[in-house]
Amino acid sequence: MTSLRILFLLVSVLLIDCSAKNELIIGASNADIKYMGRIDLSNSEAVGLNWSGSSIKINFEGESISALLRDETGDNYYNVIIDNDSLFILRPETKKQYHLLASNLSKGPHTIEIFRRTEWDRGQTDFYGFKINENAKVLAISSPKKRKIEFYGDSITAGLAVEDASGKDRSDSTFTNNYATYAAITARHFDAEYQCICKSGIGITVSWDPLIMPDIYDRLLPTDSTSNWDFSLYRPNVVVVNLFQNDTWLVNLPNHPEFIKRFGDKTPDEDFLINAYQQFIAGLRAHYPTASIICSLGSMDATKPGSLWPGYVQKAVANLKDENVYTHFMPYEESTAHPNVQQQQNMADSLIQFIETTIDW
Repeated sequence: MTSLRILFLLVSVLLIDCSAKNELIIGASNADIKYMGRIDLSNSEAVGLNWSGSSIKINFEGESISALLRDETGDNYYNVIIDNDSLFILRPETKKQYHLLASNLSKGPHTIEIFRRTEWDRGQTDFYGFKINENAKVLAISSPKKRKIEFYGDSITAGLAVEDASGKDRSDSTFTNNYATYAAITARHFDAEYQCICKSGIGITVSWDPLIMPDIYDRLLPTDSTSNWDFSLYRPNVVVVNLFQNDTWLVNLPNHPEFIKRFGDKTPDEDFLINAYQQFIAGLRAHYPTASIICSLGSMDATKPGSLWPGYVQKAVANLKDENVYTHFMPYEESTAHPNVQQQQNMADSLIQFIETTIDW
Protein backbone atom coordinates (compact mmCIF):
# COMPACT_ATOMS: atom_id res chain seq x y z
CA MET A 1 0.00 0.00 0.00
CA THR A 2 2.82 2.36 0.92
CA SER A 3 4.57 1.56 -2.37
CA LEU A 4 1.40 2.42 -4.32
CA ARG A 5 1.06 5.74 -2.51
CA ILE A 6 4.70 6.60 -3.27
CA LEU A 7 4.16 5.67 -6.93
CA PHE A 8 1.02 7.84 -7.09
CA LEU A 9 2.89 10.80 -5.65
CA LEU A 10 5.77 10.38 -8.12
CA VAL A 11 3.35 10.26 -11.07
CA SER A 12 1.52 13.35 -9.76
CA VAL A 13 4.78 15.27 -9.47
CA LEU A 14 5.77 14.25 -12.99
CA LEU A 15 2.40 15.35 -14.38
CA ILE A 16 2.64 18.72 -12.63
CA ASP A 17 6.20 19.15 -13.85
CA CYS A 18 5.22 18.31 -17.46
CA SER A 19 2.29 20.70 -17.24
CA ALA A 20 4.57 23.47 -16.02
CA LYS A 21 7.00 22.86 -18.89
CA ASN A 22 4.14 23.04 -21.40
CA GLU A 23 2.87 26.40 -20.15
CA LEU A 24 4.90 29.60 -20.06
CA ILE A 25 3.67 32.80 -18.42
CA ILE A 26 5.28 36.02 -19.68
CA GLY A 27 4.64 39.13 -17.60
CA ALA A 28 3.96 42.55 -19.12
CA SER A 29 7.38 43.81 -18.03
CA ASN A 30 9.27 41.14 -19.98
CA ALA A 31 12.04 42.79 -22.00
CA ASP A 32 11.22 40.70 -25.09
CA ILE A 33 7.77 42.26 -25.50
CA LYS A 34 7.80 45.10 -28.02
CA TYR A 35 5.50 48.04 -27.27
CA MET A 36 4.73 50.74 -29.82
CA GLY A 37 2.93 54.01 -29.13
CA ARG A 38 2.46 56.09 -26.00
CA ILE A 39 1.89 53.28 -23.53
CA ASP A 40 1.82 53.64 -19.75
CA LEU A 41 4.62 51.41 -18.42
CA SER A 42 4.60 52.77 -14.87
CA ASN A 43 2.90 49.68 -13.42
CA SER A 44 5.14 46.58 -13.43
CA GLU A 45 2.09 44.29 -13.26
CA ALA A 46 0.21 45.69 -16.25
CA VAL A 47 0.68 48.27 -19.00
CA GLY A 48 -2.09 50.64 -20.09
CA LEU A 49 -3.10 51.17 -23.71
CA ASN A 50 -5.07 54.32 -24.58
CA TRP A 51 -3.96 55.90 -27.86
CA SER A 52 -5.09 54.72 -31.28
CA GLY A 53 -2.53 52.52 -33.00
CA SER A 54 -0.78 51.43 -29.82
CA SER A 55 0.46 47.87 -30.16
CA ILE A 56 2.06 44.91 -28.41
CA LYS A 57 4.24 42.36 -30.20
CA ILE A 58 6.15 39.23 -29.20
CA ASN A 59 8.18 36.59 -31.03
CA PHE A 60 7.78 33.06 -29.68
CA GLU A 61 7.55 29.32 -30.23
CA GLY A 62 4.57 27.31 -29.08
CA GLU A 63 1.31 25.71 -30.15
CA SER A 64 -0.97 28.44 -28.79
CA ILE A 65 -0.81 31.86 -27.19
CA SER A 66 -3.24 33.89 -25.07
CA ALA A 67 -3.17 37.42 -23.67
CA LEU A 68 -4.30 38.42 -20.18
CA LEU A 69 -6.36 41.62 -20.55
CA ARG A 70 -8.89 43.80 -18.78
CA ASP A 71 -10.76 46.63 -20.49
CA GLU A 72 -12.17 49.68 -18.76
CA THR A 73 -15.41 49.82 -20.77
CA GLY A 74 -15.65 46.68 -22.90
CA ASP A 75 -15.93 48.92 -25.96
CA ASN A 76 -12.40 48.63 -27.31
CA TYR A 77 -11.35 46.59 -30.31
CA TYR A 78 -7.96 45.26 -31.35
CA ASN A 79 -6.59 43.71 -34.50
CA VAL A 80 -4.69 40.50 -33.79
CA ILE A 81 -2.04 39.93 -36.44
CA ILE A 82 -0.48 36.48 -36.61
CA ASP A 83 2.86 36.06 -38.39
CA ASN A 84 2.25 39.38 -40.17
CA ASP A 85 -0.61 37.78 -42.07
CA SER A 86 -3.75 36.35 -40.48
CA LEU A 87 -6.05 38.83 -38.79
CA PHE A 88 -9.04 38.78 -36.48
CA ILE A 89 -10.71 41.33 -34.20
CA LEU A 90 -10.51 41.03 -30.41
CA ARG A 91 -12.83 42.76 -27.94
CA PRO A 92 -11.40 42.49 -24.39
CA GLU A 93 -13.83 42.00 -21.52
CA THR A 94 -14.19 44.28 -18.52
CA LYS A 95 -13.03 41.51 -16.20
CA LYS A 96 -9.43 40.34 -16.14
CA GLN A 97 -9.16 37.17 -18.21
CA TYR A 98 -7.14 35.33 -20.83
CA HIS A 99 -8.12 35.73 -24.49
CA LEU A 100 -6.94 33.09 -26.96
CA LEU A 101 -5.02 34.75 -29.78
CA ALA A 102 -3.81 31.76 -31.81
CA SER A 103 -3.87 27.96 -31.57
CA ASN A 104 -2.75 24.87 -33.50
CA LEU A 105 0.37 26.70 -34.59
CA SER A 106 3.10 24.87 -36.47
CA LYS A 107 6.50 24.22 -34.92
CA GLY A 108 9.00 27.03 -35.27
CA PRO A 109 9.03 30.80 -34.70
CA HIS A 110 5.88 32.91 -34.70
CA THR A 111 4.96 36.55 -34.15
CA ILE A 112 1.79 37.92 -32.60
CA GLU A 113 0.77 41.58 -32.59
CA ILE A 114 -2.18 43.22 -30.80
CA PHE A 115 -3.02 46.58 -32.42
CA ARG A 116 -5.51 49.07 -30.95
CA ARG A 117 -8.20 50.07 -33.45
CA THR A 118 -10.22 52.36 -31.20
CA GLU A 119 -9.78 55.83 -29.70
CA TRP A 120 -8.87 56.79 -26.17
CA ASP A 121 -12.37 57.98 -25.31
CA ARG A 122 -13.36 54.29 -25.18
CA GLY A 123 -11.23 53.85 -22.07
CA GLN A 124 -7.98 52.12 -21.17
CA THR A 125 -7.08 48.48 -21.77
CA ASP A 126 -4.73 46.86 -19.26
CA PHE A 127 -2.36 44.18 -20.56
CA TYR A 128 -0.87 41.80 -17.98
CA GLY A 129 1.08 39.43 -20.20
CA PHE A 130 0.99 36.35 -22.40
CA LYS A 131 0.52 32.63 -21.81
CA ILE A 132 2.13 30.24 -24.30
CA ASN A 133 1.38 26.51 -24.36
CA GLU A 134 3.24 23.42 -25.64
CA ASN A 135 7.01 23.64 -26.12
CA ALA A 136 6.75 27.30 -25.22
CA LYS A 137 9.68 29.61 -25.74
CA VAL A 138 10.07 33.38 -25.93
CA LEU A 139 12.33 34.56 -28.75
CA ALA A 140 14.42 37.70 -28.84
CA ILE A 141 12.68 40.97 -29.55
CA SER A 142 12.91 42.19 -33.14
CA SER A 143 15.59 44.75 -33.92
CA PRO A 144 14.40 48.37 -33.78
CA LYS A 145 13.20 49.68 -37.11
CA LYS A 146 15.44 52.23 -38.79
CA ARG A 147 12.59 54.65 -39.43
CA LYS A 148 10.14 56.25 -37.01
CA ILE A 149 7.04 58.24 -37.91
CA GLU A 150 4.48 60.08 -35.79
CA PHE A 151 1.05 61.51 -36.62
CA TYR A 152 -1.09 64.20 -34.99
CA GLY A 153 -4.66 64.28 -36.20
CA ASP A 154 -8.41 64.13 -35.73
CA SER A 155 -11.10 61.61 -36.74
CA ILE A 156 -9.58 61.23 -40.20
CA THR A 157 -6.32 60.02 -38.68
CA ALA A 158 -8.12 57.99 -36.01
CA GLY A 159 -10.12 56.07 -38.63
CA LEU A 160 -13.60 56.99 -37.41
CA ALA A 161 -16.29 55.17 -39.46
CA VAL A 162 -13.67 53.95 -41.91
CA GLU A 163 -15.32 50.51 -42.03
CA ASP A 164 -18.92 51.74 -42.13
CA ALA A 165 -19.78 50.51 -45.61
CA SER A 166 -23.32 51.89 -45.31
CA GLY A 167 -22.12 55.46 -45.77
CA LYS A 168 -24.06 56.50 -42.64
CA ASP A 169 -20.82 57.65 -41.00
CA ARG A 170 -21.61 55.89 -37.72
CA SER A 171 -19.27 56.62 -34.82
CA ASP A 172 -19.79 53.23 -33.16
CA SER A 173 -16.39 51.85 -32.18
CA THR A 174 -16.97 48.72 -34.26
CA PHE A 175 -16.49 50.83 -37.41
CA THR A 176 -13.35 52.61 -36.21
CA ASN A 177 -10.05 51.09 -37.31
CA ASN A 178 -6.79 53.00 -37.02
CA TYR A 179 -5.01 50.12 -38.79
CA ALA A 180 -6.87 51.01 -42.01
CA THR A 181 -5.97 54.72 -41.96
CA TYR A 182 -3.58 56.54 -44.25
CA ALA A 183 -1.34 57.01 -41.20
CA ALA A 184 -0.89 53.33 -40.34
CA ILE A 185 -0.70 52.36 -44.03
CA THR A 186 2.07 54.90 -44.58
CA ALA A 187 4.00 53.59 -41.57
CA ARG A 188 3.76 50.00 -42.83
CA HIS A 189 4.80 51.02 -46.33
CA PHE A 190 8.05 52.47 -45.01
CA ASP A 191 8.47 49.69 -42.41
CA ALA A 192 8.58 52.43 -39.80
CA GLU A 193 7.78 52.43 -36.11
CA TYR A 194 4.46 54.16 -35.62
CA GLN A 195 2.98 56.51 -33.06
CA CYS A 196 -0.39 58.23 -33.42
CA ILE A 197 -1.77 61.08 -31.31
CA CYS A 198 -5.32 61.67 -32.46
CA LYS A 199 -8.90 62.27 -31.36
CA SER A 200 -12.13 62.63 -33.27
CA GLY A 201 -13.48 66.17 -33.19
CA ILE A 202 -10.22 67.79 -32.10
CA GLY A 203 -8.75 70.97 -33.52
CA ILE A 204 -5.89 73.36 -32.94
CA THR A 205 -7.95 76.41 -31.90
CA VAL A 206 -11.30 74.81 -31.04
CA SER A 207 -12.82 71.31 -30.81
CA TRP A 208 -16.26 69.77 -30.54
CA ASP A 209 -15.20 68.72 -27.03
CA PRO A 210 -13.34 70.70 -24.35
CA LEU A 211 -9.78 69.62 -25.27
CA ILE A 212 -7.79 70.99 -28.21
CA MET A 213 -4.64 69.36 -29.56
CA PRO A 214 -2.25 71.85 -27.88
CA ASP A 215 -3.81 70.69 -24.57
CA ILE A 216 -3.06 66.98 -25.04
CA TYR A 217 -0.23 66.58 -27.54
CA ASP A 218 2.37 66.27 -24.77
CA ARG A 219 0.45 63.87 -22.51
CA LEU A 220 1.11 60.22 -21.80
CA LEU A 221 -2.45 59.63 -20.59
CA PRO A 222 -4.83 61.70 -22.72
CA THR A 223 -7.32 62.40 -19.92
CA ASP A 224 -4.72 63.32 -17.28
CA SER A 225 -3.30 66.85 -17.52
CA THR A 226 -0.53 65.93 -15.04
CA SER A 227 0.65 62.95 -17.08
CA ASN A 228 3.56 64.27 -19.13
CA TRP A 229 4.96 62.36 -22.09
CA ASP A 230 8.75 62.01 -22.19
CA PHE A 231 9.57 63.02 -25.77
CA SER A 232 13.06 61.51 -25.48
CA LEU A 233 11.48 58.02 -25.52
CA TYR A 234 10.49 58.33 -29.17
CA ARG A 235 12.38 60.37 -31.74
CA PRO A 236 10.53 60.30 -35.08
CA ASN A 237 12.31 61.00 -38.34
CA VAL A 238 9.06 62.26 -39.83
CA VAL A 239 6.10 63.97 -38.12
CA VAL A 240 2.80 64.42 -39.97
CA VAL A 241 0.22 66.92 -38.72
CA ASN A 242 -3.27 66.65 -40.22
CA LEU A 243 -5.33 69.14 -38.23
CA PHE A 244 -7.63 72.15 -38.80
CA GLN A 245 -10.58 70.22 -40.30
CA ASN A 246 -12.73 70.66 -37.19
CA ASP A 247 -11.64 74.28 -36.82
CA THR A 248 -13.05 74.99 -40.31
CA TRP A 249 -16.54 74.11 -39.12
CA LEU A 250 -16.51 75.39 -35.56
CA VAL A 251 -15.26 78.92 -36.29
CA ASN A 252 -18.54 79.41 -38.13
CA LEU A 253 -20.71 78.29 -35.20
CA PRO A 254 -20.75 81.28 -32.82
CA ASN A 255 -23.43 79.73 -30.60
CA HIS A 256 -21.55 76.50 -29.96
CA PRO A 257 -20.32 76.26 -26.33
CA GLU A 258 -16.76 75.54 -27.40
CA PHE A 259 -16.72 78.55 -29.75
CA ILE A 260 -17.88 80.77 -26.89
CA LYS A 261 -15.32 79.27 -24.50
CA ARG A 262 -12.42 79.74 -26.92
CA PHE A 263 -13.37 82.94 -28.77
CA GLY A 264 -16.10 84.67 -26.81
CA ASP A 265 -18.36 86.58 -29.19
CA LYS A 266 -15.71 87.32 -31.81
CA THR A 267 -14.96 85.08 -34.79
CA PRO A 268 -11.18 84.46 -35.00
CA ASP A 269 -9.50 86.22 -37.89
CA GLU A 270 -6.89 84.90 -40.31
CA ASP A 271 -3.94 86.16 -38.27
CA PHE A 272 -5.21 84.40 -35.14
CA LEU A 273 -5.61 81.07 -36.95
CA ILE A 274 -2.25 81.27 -38.69
CA ASN A 275 -0.47 82.16 -35.46
CA ALA A 276 -2.15 79.32 -33.53
CA TYR A 277 -1.07 76.78 -36.15
CA GLN A 278 2.42 78.25 -36.29
CA GLN A 279 2.80 78.04 -32.51
CA PHE A 280 1.73 74.41 -32.46
CA ILE A 281 4.29 73.44 -35.10
CA ALA A 282 6.95 75.46 -33.28
CA GLY A 283 6.16 73.47 -30.14
CA LEU A 284 6.69 70.20 -31.99
CA ARG A 285 9.94 71.51 -33.44
CA ALA A 286 11.20 72.28 -29.93
CA HIS A 287 10.74 68.61 -29.03
CA TYR A 288 12.05 67.27 -32.35
CA PRO A 289 14.94 69.48 -33.54
CA THR A 290 15.93 67.27 -36.48
CA ALA A 291 12.62 65.75 -37.65
CA SER A 292 11.02 66.47 -40.99
CA ILE A 293 7.56 67.90 -40.24
CA ILE A 294 4.79 67.62 -42.83
CA CYS A 295 1.86 69.98 -42.36
CA SER A 296 -1.08 68.37 -44.10
CA LEU A 297 -4.80 68.67 -44.68
CA GLY A 298 -7.37 66.40 -46.31
CA SER A 299 -9.18 64.64 -47.66
CA MET A 300 -12.38 66.21 -46.30
CA ASP A 301 -13.66 69.68 -47.17
CA ALA A 302 -10.76 71.63 -45.64
CA THR A 303 -9.08 71.00 -49.00
CA LYS A 304 -12.07 71.49 -51.29
CA PRO A 305 -11.64 74.02 -54.11
CA GLY A 306 -11.85 77.56 -52.78
CA SER A 307 -11.05 76.64 -49.16
CA LEU A 308 -8.90 79.22 -47.36
CA TRP A 309 -7.45 76.75 -44.90
CA PRO A 310 -4.58 75.32 -46.97
CA GLY A 311 -3.47 78.93 -47.38
CA TYR A 312 -3.46 79.44 -43.61
CA VAL A 313 -1.22 76.40 -43.22
CA GLN A 314 1.11 77.60 -45.98
CA LYS A 315 1.44 81.04 -44.39
CA ALA A 316 2.15 79.53 -40.96
CA VAL A 317 4.86 77.31 -42.44
CA ALA A 318 6.38 80.23 -44.35
CA ASN A 319 6.52 82.25 -41.13
CA LEU A 320 8.51 79.48 -39.44
CA LYS A 321 11.35 79.81 -41.98
CA ASP A 322 12.29 76.16 -41.39
CA GLU A 323 13.50 74.23 -44.44
CA ASN A 324 12.50 70.93 -42.84
CA VAL A 325 8.86 71.88 -42.41
CA TYR A 326 6.76 71.06 -45.48
CA THR A 327 3.16 71.33 -46.63
CA HIS A 328 1.26 68.56 -48.37
CA PHE A 329 -2.48 68.55 -48.97
CA MET A 330 -4.34 65.35 -49.77
CA PRO A 331 -6.77 65.74 -52.69
CA TYR A 332 -10.34 66.57 -51.69
CA GLU A 333 -12.76 63.67 -52.05
CA GLU A 334 -16.36 64.85 -52.11
CA SER A 335 -18.38 62.93 -49.55
CA THR A 336 -20.83 63.47 -46.71
CA ALA A 337 -18.95 60.96 -44.56
CA HIS A 338 -15.48 60.36 -43.18
CA PRO A 339 -12.96 58.71 -45.51
CA ASN A 340 -13.71 55.05 -46.15
CA VAL A 341 -11.15 52.29 -46.65
CA GLN A 342 -10.47 53.17 -50.30
CA GLN A 343 -10.27 56.90 -49.60
CA GLN A 344 -7.83 56.27 -46.76
CA GLN A 345 -5.72 54.24 -49.18
CA ASN A 346 -5.83 57.12 -51.66
CA MET A 347 -4.61 59.48 -48.94
CA ALA A 348 -1.81 57.07 -48.06
CA ASP A 349 -0.77 56.86 -51.71
CA SER A 350 -0.61 60.65 -51.89
CA LEU A 351 1.41 60.99 -48.69
CA ILE A 352 3.75 58.12 -49.54
CA GLN A 353 4.56 59.65 -52.92
CA PHE A 354 5.26 63.00 -51.29
CA ILE A 355 7.59 61.49 -48.69
CA GLU A 356 9.40 59.35 -51.25
CA THR A 357 10.08 62.33 -53.51
CA THR A 358 10.79 64.93 -50.83
CA ILE A 359 12.36 63.43 -47.72
CA ASP A 360 15.57 61.43 -47.42
CA TRP A 361 15.20 59.33 -44.31
